[in-house]
Amino acid sequence: MVDPEVFDFWVRHLNPAWSWSRPLATIVERRVEARDTVTLVLKPNRHVGDFLAGQHVNVSAEVNGRRVTRSYSLTNVPSQGRSRRLSITVKRVEGGALSTHLVQQARVGDVLGIGPAFGEMTLPPQPQGRWLFLAAGSGITPLMGLTRALAAQRMPVDLTLLYWVKTHAELCFLQELRALSTRFPRMRLQVIVTHEAASVPGEAQGLISASQLAELVPKLSEHQVFACGPGGFVVTARELCAERCQAFIAEGFTPAAPSGIAGARGNGVDVNANANVEAEAHAHASTVRVTLQRTGRELRLSTGLSLLEALEAEGLNPPSGCRMGVCHSCVCPRVEGTTQDMQSGETQSEANMAVRLCVSRACSDLTLDI
Repeated sequence: MVDPEVFDFWVRHLNPAWSWSRPLATIVERRVEARDTVTLVLKPNRHVGDFLAGQHVNVSAEVNGRRVTRSYSLTNVPSQGRSRRLSITVKRVEGGALSTHLVQQARVGDVLGIGPAFGEMTLPPQPQGRWLFLAAGSGITPLMGLTRALAAQRMPVDLTLLYWVKTHAELCFLQELRALSTRFPRMRLQVIVTHEAASVPGEAQGLISASQLAELVPKLSEHQVFACGPGGFVVTARELCAERCQAFIAEGFTPAAPSGIAGARGNGVDVNANANVEAEAHAHASTVRVTLQRTGRELRLSTGLSLLEALEAEGLNPPSGCRMGVCHSCVCPRVEGTTQDMQSGETQSEANMAVRLCVSRACSDLTLDI
């Protein structure tokens, strides 16, 4: 007898975080972590689900009259009850509408949309052995959640955390990490700066490489490795570690290897492997006809862009989140036509098959169920 949308419209005038069924969270604390980086502590309403340390959520806000959604790692340890809180740490990305809004405009009292938690880089029920965390730039965020969770268990593993940043101004959680490494003898922290000279005794320098890992982690074969950072960094870490360690789990923030922390090429490792498909697509870009089945609208889209980027360039706003093929928020059925997975290079033509718009490009005329 109650229309949920009508209920939400009226009840938000009493409390913006109240809703019939929408998961929402109120910003209750905001603190600066590093240059262009803030942590937002959120109080969720009862519709926000549970999460595990190391997982991500899609966060939504209205920016310039448009609802924008992006994926962010949860950096705190899960808790329950009325004091339950979530925290995300956001670095402003040049040209990023939501990251700029959250870092520069969002304030205590603002309400954000929160999606279900996702991600497989989580702790086992009984952690044991020797662990190695490899974090580059914003890749520290999920690994910080895992580090805090291990600390809450009184550090049941031998943990080494290698943390690469371009400059000292970008270091997040440094005081807390140093305090944890002092408190727990089984934890070792190593900061590595790539674009500045070392300023503190014990700091290392340089891009990730085989020689660097051999020096900093001489017994790599005894470790389980968790790596997170830009796509190129993760590709390199995988090549250097995957066959030489007990286990390797990784998440990359971008499907293609960027310049920056990961570098271009070193020690025979091609860190741009995932970028080959994208580079080839740009080199041979053309346009195809894409029909949106629900509206009957026809568009001419570039084959050199992901379908998500191409649709957004035409003024559309399909649902999206992580923009790297992980959260599946942008999945829609491809009714007919051929697409290519920009991560694996695989082409697919099966009718009525779900495709991830953010990591797929058109290879022929398409019909999408949008």
